[in-house]
Amino acid sequence: MKSVEEFVTPESDYYIHAPSRQALELFLYPLQCGRFTYLPGYSLARESFDSFLLMYIEKGRLTLTLEGKTRHVSAGSFVLLDCYKLHAYSTDSGWTCVWCHFDGAAARSLYSAVVSRLGCVFTLPDGRNAFRKLGMILDVFQRGKPVQEPLMHKYLTDILTEFLLAGPSARGEADDALMAEEITAYIAGHFAEDLPLEKLAARAGLSLYHFIRVFKRETGFTPHEYIVNTRITTAKYLLKNSSRTVKEICRSTGFSSESVFCSAFKRSQGVTPGQYRNQT
Repeated sequence: MKSVEEFVTPESDYYIHAPSRQALELFLYPLQCGRFTYLPGYSLARESFDSFLLMYIEKGRLTLTLEGKTRHVSAGSFVLLDCYKLHAYSTDSGWTCVWCHFDGAAARSLYSAVVSRLGCVFTLPDGRNAFRKLGMILDVFQRGKPVQEPLMHKYLTDILTEFLLAGPSARGEADDALMAEEITAYIAGHFAEDLPLEKLAARAGLSLYHFIRVFKRETGFTPHEYIVNTRITTAKYLLKNSSRTVKEICRSTGFSSESVFCSAFKRSQGVTPGQYRNQT
């Protein structure tokens, strides 16, 4: 379909996709995508447009306004927007971009993970693969091919994964990601031992406050939550696959007492260890 928007060139085209019920439940899916050339003077402001927007700026320059902040975006940049919120963009010089409005069950979580690392406007050390995948989504529609929704999901997931993998390096946080991986591996091998957070922070080479903050950013859990989750997961396996008593399992998983173990287990699983063992 050709755009009829003012200040958009006539050759600009876009495509609309209505996702299936399966896609709504399981996948990331495109809603609209296109390649537009915007002319000087173009301006758009929206309260909401229910989707997330991914753009790659091929040439030109635009001005983006989000949450009262204005930033200028130039060629070679990716833009990732939460269009459920107020957003606006305009141009005095014109710009060309490939774009895709998308959504899906995991869209907000992935959006938040990317933006927390890169912001909503960013460049990549090598963005060719992400741009290529974005172009492949558009190509399916341009060529009138059948829209295979699992494949669309894969393309979108690949793009967002590319952003996540580039994130720590782009912001100088590769050491933080590596630290979190090393500490989670250490916890996996030593969860039955006493693991004071001060000891883990020292192992990471960070102050206690900074360690807790960075660990939660990288894993989604505080160190204490991660240790407890590891112990509970192990206890669940032993309850179902061994004849050890609850007291023995408590000791072997690192809990300080049987009462502490039972309370933590019930908070996590909604049942006592004994009740969990007896469930079919």
